[in-house]
Amino acid sequence: MKKTLIILSIILLSTISNFAQVDSTYRATLQKMFKVAGTEEIYEASIKQMFSFYKQQFQDTDTTIFVNLEQEFLKTSLDELIEMLLPIYQKYLTVEDLNGMIEFYKSPVGKKFAKSIPMITQESIQVGQQWGMKIGQDIMKKLNEEKEK
Repeated sequence: MKKTLIILSIILLSTISNFAQVDSTYRATLQKMFKVAGTEEIYEASIKQMFSFYKQQFQDTDTTIFVNLEQEFLKTSLDELIEMLLPIYQKYLTVEDLNGMIEFYKSPVGKKFAKSIPMITQESIQVGQQWGMKIGQDIMKKLNEEKEK
C-alpha cells in the first residue's frame, strides 16, 4: 500500500512539475511575442494614457505620486495582463505558433507591420464606425420601405 501511495505521489508531482514547466515556457514565449510584435508597447501606452487622464482629474496631487504609481503599474500590470491572457492564447495557439509569430515579427515586413498596427487599428476603427452607421442607415431605409408597402 505504501509503495502504491509513493508511486502515485511521484506521478502526481512529476505531472504538476511538467505542467508548470510547459506553462512557464508558454508564458515566456507569449511575453517575447508581445515584445517583438509591439503589443507590449501598445499596452504600456494605454497605461500611460490612463495616468494622463488621472493626472488631469487629480491636479492637486503631488506629481511624484503619479510617477511612482505609473512605474509600479507599468511593471506589474503587464505581468498581470499576460497571466490573464495566457489561457486564451493557450486555447488557440501552441508554443510553436508563437515562435512562428516571433520569427515573422523579427523579419523586415513583420517589423514594419508591428510599427503600423497602432495606426492601422485607429484608422480601421474609424472606417468600421462609418461602415456600421451606413449599414444601420441602409437597414432603416429598407425597413421603412417595407413598412410603406
